[in-house]
Amino acid sequence: MLLTRKSSAVAGIPSRLSRSLSGVVGRTMDRRTFLKRSGLTVGAGAFASQLPFNMMIGKASAASEAKGDGKIQVKRTVCTHCSVGCAIDAVVQNGVWIRQEPVFDSPLNLGAHCAKGASVREHGHGEHRLKYPMRLEGGKWKRISWDQALTEVSDKLLKIRKESNPDATFWIGSSKYNNEQAYLLCKFVRLFGTNNTDHQARICHSTTVAGVANTWGYGAMTNSYNDEQNSKMILFLGSNACEAHPVSMLHTLHAKEAGAKVIVVDPRFTRTAAKADMYFRHRSGSDIALIWGLLYHIFKNEWEDKQYIHDRVYGMEKVREEVMKWTPDKVQDVTGLTEKEVYTIAEAMAKNRPSTIVWAMGQTQHTIGNAMVRASCILQLALGNVGVSGGGCNIYRGHDNVQGATDVGPNPDSLPGYYGLAEGSFKHWCRVWNVDFEWLKSQNAPGMMGKPGITVSRWIDAVLEKNENIDQGPNLRAVIYWGHAPNSQSRGAEMVEAMKKLDLLVVIDPYPSATAAMAAMVRQDGVYLLPAATQFETTGSVTASNRSLQWREKVIDPLFESRTDQMIMYQLAQKFGFADQFVGKKDGKQSIKLVKGKGGMDEPEMEDTLREINRGTWTIGYSGQSPERLQAHMRNMHVFDVKTLRAKGGKDAKTGYVLDGDYFGLPWPCYGNAALKHPGTPNLYDTSKHMMDGGGNFRANFGVEKDGVNLLAEDGSHSKGADLTTGYPEFDHVLLKKLGWWDELTEEEKKEAEGRNWKTDLSGGIIRVAMKNHGCHPFGNAKARAVVWNFPDPVPLHREPLYSPRPDLVEKYPTHDDKKAFWRLPTLFKTIQEKNKDISKQYPLIMTSGRLVEYEGGGEETRSNPWLAELQQEMFAEINPRDANDRGIRNNEYMWVESPTKARLKVKSQVTERVGQGTVFLPFHFSGWWMGKDMLEYYPEGAHPIVRGEAVNTATTYGYDAVTMMQETKTTLCQVTKA
Repeated sequence: MLLTRKSSAVAGIPSRLSRSLSGVVGRTMDRRTFLKRSGLTVGAGAFASQLPFNMMIGKASAASEAKGDGKIQVKRTVCTHCSVGCAIDAVVQNGVWIRQEPVFDSPLNLGAHCAKGASVREHGHGEHRLKYPMRLEGGKWKRISWDQALTEVSDKLLKIRKESNPDATFWIGSSKYNNEQAYLLCKFVRLFGTNNTDHQARICHSTTVAGVANTWGYGAMTNSYNDEQNSKMILFLGSNACEAHPVSMLHTLHAKEAGAKVIVVDPRFTRTAAKADMYFRHRSGSDIALIWGLLYHIFKNEWEDKQYIHDRVYGMEKVREEVMKWTPDKVQDVTGLTEKEVYTIAEAMAKNRPSTIVWAMGQTQHTIGNAMVRASCILQLALGNVGVSGGGCNIYRGHDNVQGATDVGPNPDSLPGYYGLAEGSFKHWCRVWNVDFEWLKSQNAPGMMGKPGITVSRWIDAVLEKNENIDQGPNLRAVIYWGHAPNSQSRGAEMVEAMKKLDLLVVIDPYPSATAAMAAMVRQDGVYLLPAATQFETTGSVTASNRSLQWREKVIDPLFESRTDQMIMYQLAQKFGFADQFVGKKDGKQSIKLVKGKGGMDEPEMEDTLREINRGTWTIGYSGQSPERLQAHMRNMHVFDVKTLRAKGGKDAKTGYVLDGDYFGLPWPCYGNAALKHPGTPNLYDTSKHMMDGGGNFRANFGVEKDGVNLLAEDGSHSKGADLTTGYPEFDHVLLKKLGWWDELTEEEKKEAEGRNWKTDLSGGIIRVAMKNHGCHPFGNAKARAVVWNFPDPVPLHREPLYSPRPDLVEKYPTHDDKKAFWRLPTLFKTIQEKNKDISKQYPLIMTSGRLVEYEGGGEETRSNPWLAELQQEMFAEINPRDANDRGIRNNEYMWVESPTKARLKVKSQVTERVGQGTVFLPFHFSGWWMGKDMLEYYPEGAHPIVRGEAVNTATTYGYDAVTMMQETKTTLCQVTKA
């Protein structure tokens, strides 16, 4: 069991954990003390949902309490780990966060916490945080002042910018930012003059966003955790929700109690599989073959929804042609599943509608990740499961704000709201930012403003690749890690070589992460660490996986010498000379006001920043969620139905705002401005509801016709109550005039809307007239695309991983051809696969990775939390008993895991049948060891995680998705030997 407490240390010899905690907590704690201090009572376990509010009264010791009874305040915030969006009431006394309670009224977490959420207070008050700015000198970390740090960092960056150009820098943002901070960094980097910026979504769900958006319009989860309670069948394919999104399982189990069947297909028998009605083990990387196997039976038995396909889907016949090639024998050869097993899943999906598919990184992190997610979308389209309650694709995002950061934050190929890098998009945002377009253009290197930047998955190659092979002027010379862990990226062994070669490396983080240790291992200088505040030390909104926004109150002031991310951005903007542009100060106007933050220093106000987001993000409906509306939702969670997320009555006592009819968190798209009072969209593409009731249809984003075939929805297919009862293109000033609706705009709206479409009309008038007056969707009404003609494989094809254990299948299902200039870099596919076609003789085991319930992301914060560190103290690898026995390995012994990169990981063995023969599983939350050596000496003193171990990505191999540059982490090869 992973949660077994390790207490077998010999008497008198401290355990590894207690040695790591020495001087931090002072003494070991038993279970009762831990539960008391973390605000739980004995027996509560991982979930606290069974306890009444007043029972959860355990306090943290606060020195200030001894001085007298200080004022008690309750601050409502949101957990900073996964994307479920669990609300927390933090109890603060005299400025000290003394305890916490799960919010029992929250319709998302229903008063529950997982282990991470129950201990989240430690993330704010953690002793292992970076406490002050530091600089690497002679291979040692030295404390410096903020003034010195900001001056030196800005001077070096400006020098690099002048000597090369802005594209010599790379800015790695964070999915841990709130929406406002993510948006500000996107803006900040563009003002600096480059598109070289990215964040965690690239290596989590970029293939989802691209694949799903190119299928039906928006790159996000269609339904919600809550809506699973309306499902009759739930298929987990590429998700281990029990560990990755623990509280989401409340909704799944409620659905199961109501009669829904739950099926898990996974290479590993996970905790989620243990809760399922049926479990099937397939080979990692074979998802498309499996899905086509399901569709083979669906088409053969005529279980598809023919009317739905006729009305709302383009290209299904071409998909059918490919699917019918996948006879049961071929499916079994590739996946390992028998005809009976595949038929069983297909029948369950078809005969228990509405059915939903849940996936996470099990589908996305592959060289054909975009095709895998599109195959899942196509399966749901064939069954008519999209745009219906209980159906859709429930795509579980990882970090607490990876959805929001993707929507409005630092992406290399888009501006906020997925506006592309076209000149018109920049002009739109310049109007919102109150920035002169020509000035902004002059900040960029010639010809680079419209070119997608380098991705976080490939910055290594942007440093190491020959300059003549890079599609930008300079190689990268400076990298800024701003809330991102390097151990979550693949090819770690090559990453340290890239770190060694950089002129400048800056890390901005509450916890310096593995970046500091990795850099100090290979460098003597040129590295800076700047302490950022946590999300509990600022305000701002955060978007859960279901697209609901929640507003966090500031719980405590920034601790130690940390500063908020928005303050650091503004101070750097001052150094770079564009502080006025950063807050939109021009001609007596200012888009974002400044407020006094820590030490009386200026920083952008988060509420005003959200208002700026509202003014510009019409595309995906981040326009109706004003700070006031979101704050009213947070104060009145009790009025929202836990199944539909809709408010039943309710009036906010503070503002008088009427909540009735709103969906919790105003899930995007929440169209128009706040005054329009659009309620948000609980389920995307749902034609059974009026547009002003959260309804919708598929997006007309791909033209009106393709190869002589009309792409618009058929007659009679439209959102409820729409005045246009057939398909139609997106709305612009021309269409509004043709329809005779132009005069429904006010005179002021006409001035703004002239010459524009619904996405660039800052008045919101086009949206208002289309939706409120006529019930029509501003983005049009079209068919979903089963065939995505602009992708390498218009119909998804199974292609073997670059490192495949089956040379025979490589011959049948080869990968893509190499690409010369893709996201500014050459990208290898066939060259790698051909070179390693027979590598399985030397490395016969599939190496895959995944999550644990105890830790999150790169793990630096959670492994620095003593309560979580107690639960999982060592890095390990799961290996099947047959494979272990053949190698002389016994349970709980050290073993070496080596990949074709020759990188070796020293980990504890966990001999278990959770993995099948031929597969090795490693969790990806660890760092702090390097090929058998503890890296403790390279961390800044006092800022090291309690638990350290090998990072699986030290050994992961080359491989990237052919559309998004998503890294391959789920299917590579390894060999295991006894240590």
